[in-house]
Amino acid sequence: MILWMVIHDPEFLQRAAEAKARVEQLQPHDLEGALEDGAILIDVREPAELAQGSIPGSLNIPLDALPQHITAVIPDPSAAIVCLCRGGNRSSLAAADLLDLGYINVRSLAGGLEGLSAVSPPPSPPG
Repeated sequence: MILWMVIHDPEFLQRAAEAKARVEQLQPHDLEGALEDGAILIDVREPAELAQGSIPGSLNIPLDALPQHITAVIPDPSAAIVCLCRGGNRSSLAAADLLDLGYINVRSLAGGLEGLSAVSPPPSPPG
């Protein structure tokens, strides 16, 4: 089994820290409630990373593709959106990008999938 490991450079980590300061961080134990309330979960990891697992019902839009594809997938700028990634850095950047694009109800999953797995098993898909 190959584990997907991302090593981020200092510039990326600085941008992620700035994004985390701007974006509401949803705590892992609150994710299930957010999904039950209708939040749309966007996994911003690369497709190859999804082989390590994903949350059922999440939409995969990689971080780099998000600005070009988000309006086709979620046209309502007031939709509740939670972005996630492996560790919480890329999801914070994605959520900040969405705020810049005019989306107003966007959060990032604090700690990403790593933070979620430390708290509990992944939530069930809504429905």
